[in-house]
Amino acid sequence: MASARSRLTDAQLAALARYGFGLTPAPEGLPQADELEDAEGLLVATRDGDRLTVREVPRWGSPESVQDQLDARRWTAPAAWVGAPPDDLAGLPAELLVLLPVAGTAPDSAVISTAAAAWEAAAAGRDLLVVPVPVTATAPEVAWTDLAARYGADLAGTRVEGTSVRTGGRAVMFTGLSGAGKSTIAGRLVELLLERGRTVTLLDGDDVRTHLSSGLGFSRADRDTNVRRIGWVAAQIAKHGGIAVCAPIAPYATAREDARRLVEAQAGPGSFVLVHVATPLDECEARDRKGLYARARRGEIAEFTGISDPYEEPTDAEITIDTRSSGIDQSARLVLEQLLA
Repeated sequence: MASARSRLTDAQLAALARYGFGLTPAPEGLPQADELEDAEGLLVATRDGDRLTVREVPRWGSPESVQDQLDARRWTAPAAWVGAPPDDLAGLPAELLVLLPVAGTAPDSAVISTAAAAWEAAAAGRDLLVVPVPVTATAPEVAWTDLAARYGADLAGTRVEGTSVRTGGRAVMFTGLSGAGKSTIAGRLVELLLERGRTVTLLDGDDVRTHLSSGLGFSRADRDTNVRRIGWVAAQIAKHGGIAVCAPIAPYATAREDARRLVEAQAGPGSFVLVHVATPLDECEARDRKGLYARARRGEIAEFTGISDPYEEPTDAEITIDTRSSGIDQSARLVLEQLLA
């Protein structure tokens, strides 16, 4: 039986907006409730049996409201551009409707203001109207031509293929066995980023354990909580345009996936970079200056990753590094290239 009221996630709210704006059919997977509300508790839709009625979705400007703004500006032949500014604006009209596909980002993310600022800087002398739209940049739910038409304009061009509209903030998570070289590479990466004037925060595994996760042990549940906490902090940094560099062991795939979702929900698709420092166990043991592996082999340390506790190797890492063949500086620069691409 349907509950009286249910709150929507950001992704569900974007799907509801697409439907309410006539862009897509009724979305599947919405809560089976009589009333649906946004994160602020505002009623956005009602359900009567199979009939879904959208009342308003305040985060997203409706196509009708955008067309009213175009009429007020007396634009006679509106043209629309989807996504980021092109390298060369020559040939684009002096009056331009910019549609930013930012579905999947949080309402308070810096994505919209950063993308709008990029247009303002690039399009000096043009009359711009910048409108966020509830469409996903990298996997659009509606054709760009149809999107522009729905907002009352002809499509002039796009710059979204293979990219995403995001803040410029990123989160890099190094994962690997103890002694693999995660912290050393992460530290060098931070140096390289600082040399380029970037705002960087290092969330090293040992420091996080001392401060952010001081009350946690090393059970699977506690390890997962530690990684999710790191993911949450990294998401807040990336959301506001900074770069978070994280270096936990992060042995379990589910917790790493959760961290990715947390970051990309705040800073946009593609803002999370997983780096697997895939130094083999025997090499990590050979480097064991602290004697931790030897103690774990003797049973003196319980739940030690790689010995008495599993390490689930990533299948979704953007970068894989083996420090037997890649030095510290070379490895850090490989990650840097990915971030600056």
